[in-house]
Amino acid sequence: MNSENIYSTFDRLLHREDRERLLEQTAKVFWLTGLSGAGKTTIAVGLQRALHAQGKLAYVLDGDNIRLGISSNLGFSTIDRSENIRRVAETAKLFLDAGIITICSFISPTNDLRSIAKAIIGENDFLEVYINAPIATCKERDVKGLYSKAEAGEIKDFTGVTALFEAPAKPNLEIKTNLQNEDESVLAFANFASRHIKVQ
Repeated sequence: MNSENIYSTFDRLLHREDRERLLEQTAKVFWLTGLSGAGKTTIAVGLQRALHAQGKLAYVLDGDNIRLGISSNLGFSTIDRSENIRRVAETAKLFLDAGIITICSFISPTNDLRSIAKAIIGENDFLEVYINAPIATCKERDVKGLYSKAEAGEIKDFTGVTALFEAPAKPNLEIKTNLQNEDESVLAFANFASRHIKVQ
């Protein structure tokens, strides 16, 4: 195949904008960060359902589906956490190119980790959402007893107990889940998201 044919083939390939027009939405990545128990996954799933009801295609990436497959060989060391976030961001970037609204729910406890994700995904497509709840509230919601185990020394490097959590300085959206219920939190998120996913 000569170079002219290669370029003509590339020109025929579908691009992100083509898929967005088909789906009648603008793809974005909503990156949810916050302590364990703050309500990240609950709100992410709630947003996905709200968007689905509006005829929008969205997908949630979280520890349940990433750690079982893409990152099944990773632990929770600093190096492994960084690699996990890199893999999540690269996956989200592919979803973005497919025109899909992607909701990432990960503690991603440091500014550096979130900066890695933002650099991979792209500043214009990365929207940081801080799901904020006091640690006391997170402990009350901890049905798995993870905080108790961490305080007892059974879990090492547990964010909020023996490992640092750096709250975002300027998130695109902050939801305080100790001050509003699940429905109110999802509605606030859905209203925010709707402004970013309209077809341009």
